[in-house]
Amino acid sequence: QVQFVESGGRSVQPGGSLRLSCAASGSIFKTYVMGWYRQAPGKQHELVAFITSGGGSTVYADSVKGRFTISRDNAKNTMYLEMSSLKPEDTAVYYCKPTNWIGESSWGQGTQVIVSS
Repeated sequence: QVQFVESGGRSVQPGGSLRLSCAASGSIFKTYVMGWYRQAPGKQHELVAFITSGGGSTVYADSVKGRFTISRDNAKNTMYLEMSSLKPEDTAVYYCKPTNWIGESSWGQGTQVIVSS
């Protein structure tokens, strides 16, 4: 079974930076278009960014453009999300998964990011 484990989340002050990691099991990772998602308290999951299988193309939500950078290292079966200039509204549980996985059962444990003073 292919699984994804998110890590790196913690509490930071507004304006701070974080780097999240998404570690994948198996050797199929390199074939997936991957996405970072987040779920804020009381809200549904939203797509933050996605990256094509080879890392050649990326797309970001308007709310994070210029502040977040998605990247991947297929040799390490790992995807990253570099976050800077963090805002309180970035507070959420962050998840990673292939973009073509759908349904509530597709979500893993996620990693919590809290941006507050």
